[in-house]
Amino acid sequence: MEGRAVSGLFDEIAEVRRNVQVGPGLHLMTLVAPRTAETICPGQFVHLQIATNPAHVLRRPFSIYAADMGSGEVDILYQVVGEGTFEMVGWQPGVQVPMIAPIGRGWLPPVGVRKALLVGGGVGAAPLYMLCDALCATGARVDVALGAGSAEHLVCLDRYDDLARPELRVLCATDDGSFGVEGFCTSIAQDALQWAASADEPYDYVATCGPEPMMRIVADLAAREGVLCEVSLERRMACGIGACLSCVVDTAFGKKRACVDGPVFDARELLW
Repeated sequence: MEGRAVSGLFDEIAEVRRNVQVGPGLHLMTLVAPRTAETICPGQFVHLQIATNPAHVLRRPFSIYAADMGSGEVDILYQVVGEGTFEMVGWQPGVQVPMIAPIGRGWLPPVGVRKALLVGGGVGAAPLYMLCDALCATGARVDVALGAGSAEHLVCLDRYDDLARPELRVLCATDDGSFGVEGFCTSIAQDALQWAASADEPYDYVATCGPEPMMRIVADLAAREGVLCEVSLERRMACGIGACLSCVVDTAFGKKRACVDGPVFDARELLW
């Protein structure tokens, strides 16, 4: 698999095929966007224009949950957090959505990964899904730790389970204990990393996406075990193509732009 940095950006007019609520404040939108479906890499994102409301001048960045080259469809899982996403809830099938794609540096696991741990908190489970599928396709063993506030917020679980790969194991944690273990997915990650090391079956790659405090913990846990860890950062973006510098991230190599130098970074680079 390949993690691609920004190059060859294009505009595409996508069409809404489905847009349904899947959890509290969570919606899954399927867009018909053949060119994006063919070119998007795991971890990259698209920049959508809220064309149904001229007041929303700036586009909005959204990670791609899944892509199907056969149908030309891409899925976006989004949380309603402001006026833009509230507007999107009303998009019905047939609505035309201008967007820029594919943007950003995606996941870049080392060649020949044998065992990987993916840790997703909340909607952060979605940007990890394509990575999980791609790693399993290479024959790598993949353990996934998903965390959410409650069972009804674990909206990505069914899709991970549907992969039904013998090399895939999915573990869950919920804040209220309504599904899986009670607590946080960071505890699952810690136990998994420590057990793997003690059994002389260490992970050789960790990827995480979700709330930044959670990702910092996962990155620290991976560093203690000497395992490469990549994180996907979420930042407010204006242009989405590296021109406006509104999404700058402090790194050991100076300031970088989350939109084009990320959103996926080697955790060792980040000055949290």
